[in-house]
Amino acid sequence: MKKISMLLFAALFAATAAADEGMWLLPYLRQMNIADMRAKGCELSAEQIYAADASSLKDAIVVFGGGCTGEVVSPEGLLLTNHHCGYGAIQSLSSVEHDFLRNGFWARSRAEELPAPGLKVRFIRHIADVTAEVLGAVPSTALGGERVGLVKRYAAEVRKRLEREHPGMEITVRPFFGGNQYFAFVMEVYEDVRLVGTPPNSIGKFGGDTDNWMWPRHTGDFSVFRIYAGKDNRPAAYSPKNVPYKAETYLKVALDGYDEGDFAMIMGFPGSTQRYMTSYEIDRMLGITNPQRIAVRGERQRILAEDMAASDRVRIQYASKYAQSSNYWKNAMGMSRGIVRLDVKGKKQAQERAFQQWAEANSVDGERYDEALGMIRDALAASNDAYAAQQYLDEALQRSVEIMTPAAYVIAAVGKKGKRLDDPEALKARLRKFYKDYSPATDRRVARRMFELVREHVSELPDLFVAAEGRFDDLDAAVDYLYDNSLFADEKAALAFVDDFSPERLDSDPAAMLTRSVIGKMAELEQRQEDSKRQYADGHRLYIRGLMRQHPDRAWASDANFTIRLTYGQVLPYDPADGVTYRHFTTLRGVMEKEDPANPEEFTVPGRLKELYAAQDYGPYADARGELPVAFLADLDITGGNSGSPIMNGRGELLGLAFDGNWEAMSGDVAFEPALQRTISVDIRYVLFVIDKFADAGYLLREMTLVRDGRPVAL
Repeated sequence: MKKISMLLFAALFAATAAADEGMWLLPYLRQMNIADMRAKGCELSAEQIYAADASSLKDAIVVFGGGCTGEVVSPEGLLLTNHHCGYGAIQSLSSVEHDFLRNGFWARSRAEELPAPGLKVRFIRHIADVTAEVLGAVPSTALGGERVGLVKRYAAEVRKRLEREHPGMEITVRPFFGGNQYFAFVMEVYEDVRLVGTPPNSIGKFGGDTDNWMWPRHTGDFSVFRIYAGKDNRPAAYSPKNVPYKAETYLKVALDGYDEGDFAMIMGFPGSTQRYMTSYEIDRMLGITNPQRIAVRGERQRILAEDMAASDRVRIQYASKYAQSSNYWKNAMGMSRGIVRLDVKGKKQAQERAFQQWAEANSVDGERYDEALGMIRDALAASNDAYAAQQYLDEALQRSVEIMTPAAYVIAAVGKKGKRLDDPEALKARLRKFYKDYSPATDRRVARRMFELVREHVSELPDLFVAAEGRFDDLDAAVDYLYDNSLFADEKAALAFVDDFSPERLDSDPAAMLTRSVIGKMAELEQRQEDSKRQYADGHRLYIRGLMRQHPDRAWASDANFTIRLTYGQVLPYDPADGVTYRHFTTLRGVMEKEDPANPEEFTVPGRLKELYAAQDYGPYADARGELPVAFLADLDITGGNSGSPIMNGRGELLGLAFDGNWEAMSGDVAFEPALQRTISVDIRYVLFVIDKFADAGYLLREMTLVRDGRPVAL
């Protein structure tokens, strides 16, 4: 084990990072990054960005919900994130009578701020390298299930120790570098978060699916929330007596913008990258994962879009579901396109050939680097069929046929003896939340198409599909039977069933039978991949360790895993194709130019915005040219999860909110392309303009610290 620890130490600290690629771990900024950052224009010390035992910039950054980032921008807990990050909460608070998606919402006082049930934010209070505790007693020769069991045991012991040392905090222990290193994160979780304001879709979602992942971009992708706490400033369940969170650290807001070449940095929670992916995994992505995701989601989204266009009620019910599905549907298309266009597989193969040659000359007993790539190749080949079937069933049934969801809730709530339900009141609350955003007629239409797709493309069918063969004249009849006879197609029937639970009725309900059948088949497919997954994990870990030893002078960054990271670089334009150059910012003029009466759902410009543009009434938010900036580019390394992250200048002041990547570099999760890869951010001056001039909610700006040239200014 000592060999591994010393190797990692050498790999992490032997070189200073000197490229814009990298999602860097905060505890290592001083050793790895700060010299390069300061040379590029950062004015902060490493300790001002991250201090283990003192307040620092990282204390203004939060995990927002389950998959985004947010930043505190006032001493009163005011929080900014993307519109698409707040979209689920905004949708949940909307109704036909109060359509916050279409019309927006702005609280005019603290009393009007709307509680968002279930929404939480997490502050990172402490980070610790626990590699020695987790791996110290794990033999380097331990593989497969033996290693998994030992790591699980020692990681649990670390969590228990930290829970004792940090009572009331949430503890997570995460692997890095393929399981060669482990960090623990101590988080403080606030669960009273309230909606303060959101622009209408015509600003916050301007461009819709058409502009998603594209540049030039003109989307005001932001929303405003506030964190509330108990009177002791600690987390507390929602109560009208709670008070705004008192923030010791919050971001100042820069009014002076940026120039091309200026230093910029982002701190946030990138979700997942696969920079150490091999050519074998690329084959799986291009041959199985992405084509199946694109095909299934495309069919479901077509049906949802038709029903949403026909009914305001359905539009509101399915707005968030559609947006979440569509985002990664288009991501999958762009990812496949980018990998092929930029020959990522060829570059990976060249790296693998060089690695294998090095490994065959440098492997020793216990460190068989020459076996790593073969282990990965063989593991994927052995599991491809089961993986393909499992993913298709997940996309087409578990994620798409919604009647299975309430059935799964009830099945999960059945007590151990199968005769009663555990906590029926909690179950009913969960069911009510589901049915609020459920259209049985829409789900029936989706199910018809999903059943057809499963029949056409999956040979590993759930038992119920096989048993139904010959029982119904066609799939339409099977679907009609399901929705006409299941109590889970109706909210009242489902709630009444909870009050008068019958295990026999549950066993005979067609939706419950379908759910159990699908769950059973998914579990079977998962079990068939278990040995291959462990073999892959062993090969992946060995491959990364070998790469570090092969190139000891390179600065290595671990793949994203939704833990706090920092990336830095410059505000820069780019050239997407021969003879084409994209400048590094867009303005309100582009919003006006994009208005399209033929596509009102995506490209409508609100009347008030037109009035302000016609009058050139931009207030103090215009740039030096007198234009109103909307979005801008920087060559920073981000991915999903970074949505809502603050993009900051060299003084750590807020320039904007990151919300997207660009189409030409969609392969960036696998291979960073420095000439092409750009982060798209909404300019904070556009955010302030919309709040102040468009929404007439300028009172919110008065609790922020606005700065120009680093000095506070008053509006």
